[in-house]
Amino acid sequence: MISVLATRLSVFQGRFSMLASFRRVNPALIMFFLLLILIMLLSPLYRTPAGLMSLLQRAAPLVILTCGQSFVLISGGFDLAQGSLVTLVVIAGALVTGGDPALTTEAIAVAFGLGLLVGVINGFVVSYLKVPSIIATLGTLLSVKGAAMMWSGGAPQGYLPDNLRMFGRFVIRPVPVIGGLPVAVIILIVAVGVLAFLLHATQYGRLLTMIGDNPRAAELSGAPVRRIRFAAFVISSVAAVVAGILLGGFSGVSVDVGTGLELQGTSAAVIGGVVLLGGRGSIPGAAFGALSLYALFTLLNLLGFPEPMRVAVQGVILIVAAAITSRRQLMG
Repeated sequence: MISVLATRLSVFQGRFSMLASFRRVNPALIMFFLLLILIMLLSPLYRTPAGLMSLLQRAAPLVILTCGQSFVLISGGFDLAQGSLVTLVVIAGALVTGGDPALTTEAIAVAFGLGLLVGVINGFVVSYLKVPSIIATLGTLLSVKGAAMMWSGGAPQGYLPDNLRMFGRFVIRPVPVIGGLPVAVIILIVAVGVLAFLLHATQYGRLLTMIGDNPRAAELSGAPVRRIRFAAFVISSVAAVVAGILLGGFSGVSVDVGTGLELQGTSAAVIGGVVLLGGRGSIPGAAFGALSLYALFTLLNLLGFPEPMRVAVQGVILIVAAAITSRRQLMG
């Protein structure tokens, strides 16, 4: 009798352990693979390695943008300037090069210089002047967008040379098994790897999470709260620059290329388990959140849904994802 009870108890403990392990799986990971299965059922293209690489290539800018945004969100803030910075980067690339491949290096340097400037301004205003991040970055959004419109005259001008567009469009061939490997996917892997290392394997990442969870306690413990938050905005802006270079390379020059990306990045991060009030989140979760959001957009396009419907669905997902992550946080 005792042996039977022991056996049943062992089975129960095993099932409970499996259930607990399943609960620890990021919902964004499950959501992405479910959406990917639906996409494959609707379109034979995505059943091939080339189709999957194409999906990753097009999703790369949003994934990188989201991972950069996550640093600010985990610190307890918001960065609403990412989308306008992406637009500025694309316009700057076209106007600096004027289509001349010899000026590509200068254009990339200007793009990263602009990104660092925007990140430094946001970080300084939020961290040292104590302006709420949502107000500070909203002001930066309007300023950067205005600067981009003034520089371009309000309409697309010029074009990006081929050696600049290669970051978003070029595919290395042949590659065993997958056939071709887009340069954007390589940049995606490197960028996510670097950001994951910063957040999860350095003292900076640990301090950032601690500050987002309880800034007062972090300050009393001697943590450099201002410098840590300042750096988070710089990281977010640099990520936006990389995303802008990839988007410009893939889609070309447009004055609307970055419109709404800051909200997509925030939505994707929340889907991936990043808590809006700060203190919790991961780069792998944010990456799969972005992949899930992009996969959803792809699915809606395959189903023929119009653009307004896509925006509405994004809003619903943001609300639901925020509610789920808050509940998971309360349940511990």
